[in-house]
Amino acid sequence: MKLTYVLIIAAMILTTSACKNWIYRIDVPQGNYLDDRDVKKLRISMTKEQVIFVLGNPVIEDSFNRDTWYYVYEMKRGMSKRGEDFKKDLILNFKDGKLIKVTGDFELSEDFNVPLDA
Repeated sequence: MKLTYVLIIAAMILTTSACKNWIYRIDVPQGNYLDDRDVKKLRISMTKEQVIFVLGNPVIEDSFNRDTWYYVYEMKRGMSKRGEDFKKDLILNFKDGKLIKVTGDFELSEDFNVPLDA
């Protein structure tokens, strides 16, 4: 009698573990999604308001340095067949309310060093 229960439980465990790839898991995006076209609109000497108009509000503003903004985007894939997990960062530095430096995982436009007012 006990052997029958053990075999039934073992069969149930094996069948449910075989179906683990059938379970749908959603992708979990977090942060600011930035399009390459929007990042290429950035120019040196843009004001903070202009940057917010182009990219939106940053995810993180440094509490100790208000002139550094962080745009972070992370995608956690629910299923491996839809691709790898990834993370993209964009760090903006301002001086006197004007954009002076951009670093991160995005390519900037060739015209980045040409101010909008020029």
